[in-house]
Amino acid sequence: MIFERFYNDYLAQASFMLGCPATGEAIIIDPTRDCELYIEAASKAGLKISAVTETHIHADYLSGSRELSAVTGAKLYLSDEGDADWKYTFSNERNVILLRHGDTIRAGAVKLTAIRTPGHTPEHLSFILTDEAAGPAPLGAFTGDFLFAGDVGRPDLLEKAANIKGTMEIGAKTLYKSISEFKKSYPPHLLLWPGHGAGSACGKSLGAVPVSTLGYEAMVNWAFKISDEQSFVTEVLSDQPDPPSYFAEMKIRNKKGPAIRGKRAELELLSKGFFEDTLEEKGWIIDIRATSYVEKHFRPGTIHIPLQKQFVTWAGWIMPYDTNFFILTENRSSAEEAKRALELIGLDNCAGWFKADEVLDEKSESIVSLSVNEFVSAGAYPVIDVRNTSEFQKEHIPNAVNIPIGKILAQLGLVPSHEETVVQCGGGTRSVIAITLLKREGFDNLINLTGGFSAYKEARGACLK
Repeated sequence: MIFERFYNDYLAQASFMLGCPATGEAIIIDPTRDCELYIEAASKAGLKISAVTETHIHADYLSGSRELSAVTGAKLYLSDEGDADWKYTFSNERNVILLRHGDTIRAGAVKLTAIRTPGHTPEHLSFILTDEAAGPAPLGAFTGDFLFAGDVGRPDLLEKAANIKGTMEIGAKTLYKSISEFKKSYPPHLLLWPGHGAGSACGKSLGAVPVSTLGYEAMVNWAFKISDEQSFVTEVLSDQPDPPSYFAEMKIRNKKGPAIRGKRAELELLSKGFFEDTLEEKGWIIDIRATSYVEKHFRPGTIHIPLQKQFVTWAGWIMPYDTNFFILTENRSSAEEAKRALELIGLDNCAGWFKADEVLDEKSESIVSLSVNEFVSAGAYPVIDVRNTSEFQKEHIPNAVNIPIGKILAQLGLVPSHEETVVQCGGGTRSVIAITLLKREGFDNLINLTGGFSAYKEARGACLK
């Protein structure tokens, strides 16, 4: 059997290719929209993609399953286990095969058996892998957003992200039953390949290891240690991170079927004149340069989202889906990377890029900052804390007002407009993003707390000693 795991750092997401050398067939599980990645990998291994499938209707990225199936001619296998509200609306397309519990997908001697594992979502499937060329016993399971290393999929997204009221507790109880049944049904040595790793908002304490075993998770995973349903429900629903606002958009698009894109044009380099016109019209220009540099060379009217691991999540919180946007950076390669990353969540309206050293001039400025010692000594500033709600609830600067970064634009009324205000996050990146957003909306009296809450906590601890 040929096995390859693909991991996308921007999404903290894993997809997989399984192949049978004897027949030259391959199965792809949970692909992103980067279809070329899978086609190239299959070609390199001497395989042809014959089947594409996914564990559930994803919320955190735009699925590539429909497009990959269309491009390669592969059969598309989709869950039919959801209720009426959680079935794929494009399932009548001729290449789609619907899966129920116990159904199989084959690529020669490679067999995947679909099993119901609802809770994270009603239609969720996991896939039991058997390499029949090696033996008849199951080798492992692709668990999607059902089981993670050290955690389980959160059951609250339908209510918090998709706004389907009354589903959190039902989902949590269903998830508890799914875990109990799964643990009873399979041996401890069963390998587990989860769909996400550390950094994903699909759980609250995901581990970073790419593979685990059922027996190991039974020993260390908090969800396996709780022996009664109500305690599990309480725990799984507590301290979950705020779901990014774009999750609701992904649910809708993935259920209806993401559009199949044509050939993508090269990103156009735009002029300084167009840059100035775009700012004048309050267009969306994303400055993806390093935060440390933007702090010293910021152009009011642009917004800062650094091209790092959380880039896609922050952009999904902030960016509208119905308008064009532009990238501001040092070189074409980073602009193209940002464009591809944003397309992972369906932000397809990138209309060009600006080269920073060609468009930035004396109108650039530094973001005003304040050290923790200066802040503590002054002791009179209002504070906006832009961390997630769960971070804020654990501990925060006294009297700070919590506005998670993704909710800034919807809660401008909570931001003081006539007095100097300190903006603070965990380490100093999100606060700079928030300041650029607020400046775009006309707020001028903003001060970044250098080092964020981490620096504040460290200084406060030193004082207490």
